[in-house]
Amino acid sequence: MFTTLFLQSETNDPYSIYKAMLEKHPVYWDETNKIWAIYSYEDCISILKNPKAQIPIVNPDNAQKLNKHALQILNNLTRLSNGIQHQISREIAMLLFSNMKSVDNHNIISQLLENNLSTNRLDWVNLVCKKLPVLVLLQSFGFEKIESDFISEKMESFTKIMLPGKTEEQIKWINAVSEEIFSIVEKRLSSLNFYEPLVVKIYKSENLSPDDIKTMCISNLIGLLIQSFDAGRGILSNSLLQILKNHTFSNKSEIEKSVVETLRFDPPIHNTRRIATENIVIGESLIKKNDSILVVLASANRDPKKFKNEINFDIWRNTNNENLTFGIGGHECLAKYFSIHLATEALCFLFNQYKTVVLLENTIQYEPIINARLPKAIWISLQ
Repeated sequence: MFTTLFLQSETNDPYSIYKAMLEKHPVYWDETNKIWAIYSYEDCISILKNPKAQIPIVNPDNAQKLNKHALQILNNLTRLSNGIQHQISREIAMLLFSNMKSVDNHNIISQLLENNLSTNRLDWVNLVCKKLPVLVLLQSFGFEKIESDFISEKMESFTKIMLPGKTEEQIKWINAVSEEIFSIVEKRLSSLNFYEPLVVKIYKSENLSPDDIKTMCISNLIGLLIQSFDAGRGILSNSLLQILKNHTFSNKSEIEKSVVETLRFDPPIHNTRRIATENIVIGESLIKKNDSILVVLASANRDPKKFKNEINFDIWRNTNNENLTFGIGGHECLAKYFSIHLATEALCFLFNQYKTVVLLENTIQYEPIINARLPKAIWISLQ
C-alpha cells in the first residue's frame, strides 16, 4: 500500500512520486498513516488559508516532559500557534524583524571560508549553510561573539524542539541547554533600546502582562533563529546545487531569480501539517474533524496547472515567486525575505570572489527527514 510519508534520504526523486499523485490522487487518504495528503496547488492553497485547518499541537499536556524554559519557548512560537495567540506572537516576531540592524554578510561568509581554503576542498553545508543565517541574525541584534558562538553551535540540535516526536536523548539535550539560550536572549533583548517600547506597544493593545509579553519576545527571537537555521540552510544548499547545474550566475539579478526558482523547483521544505478542527470539503473528498492533513508544498510547486513547463528550471518564469515553500496567509514563514536576501548575497559573494566554483561530488546524500529535503554535505572546490 502506498504511503505518503517517507524519509527524503530514502528516495532519489520524490518529484516523480508527486507527479504520479498529482495526476491520479491529488487529494489522497493514506490509510496506513491515517492522514490526508494534498498534492495540487489549488487544494494546498485552500487548506493553508482555511481557518478550520490549524497547526497541530506538538507537545500536548507536556507529554515530552520539557522543562520550564523549553516549554516556554515551544508554547510561544508563532510557527506553532493558532488563533489570537498566533496573531500576537506574529506581531511580536514582525516587530523584532523590523528592528534588526544591517550587518556585513560578506565579512561573515569570508571569515567562515578563509580558514578552510588551503585544502581546496570544503563542505558548503557544514561550513556555511548551518552557520551563516544564524550568525547574521545574531549580529543583527548585537549579540557578543561568545554568545553568538554558543547559540550558533547549539542551534542545529536545538531545532529538534520543533519535532512532534522527540527521542529521550533529544529531550534531555533540549532541557539541558534551553535555560542558557533563554537567559542569553533575555539579557541581550533587555539591553536593546527598542525592547521596552515594543513591550509597552503590545501591552497597550493586548490583554497580557508585561512578563508574559517579555516571555513571548524572548521565545520568538529564539524562534526566528530556528527559522533562519531551517530556511537559510536549505536555501543556501539547494540554490548552490541548482545554480551550478544550470549555470545561472552571471549577475546578481540572475542569482536572485535562481534562488526564487530553487524555492519552487527544488525547495528545502517539502510538506507541512495541519489538523481539521471541523469538517472540510476538498473537491469530492470529506476531511473529517480531527483528521490529520499533509500539505505537500513541493508537489504544489510542480503543479502544471499553475507553473508552465514545471519540470524545467526556468528563472524567467513570471510565476516562480508564487511558490508555496514558505506557506501562505497567516502562517507564511517570517524568514522568507530574510532567507532569500541572505542566500542571494552569499552566493553573489561566492561567485564574485572566486573565478571557479566546482562541485566535487555529483551524488548528494539527504538528511533522514520527512518534511525537508536537506543535503548532508556539498563538497566544492574554490579557485
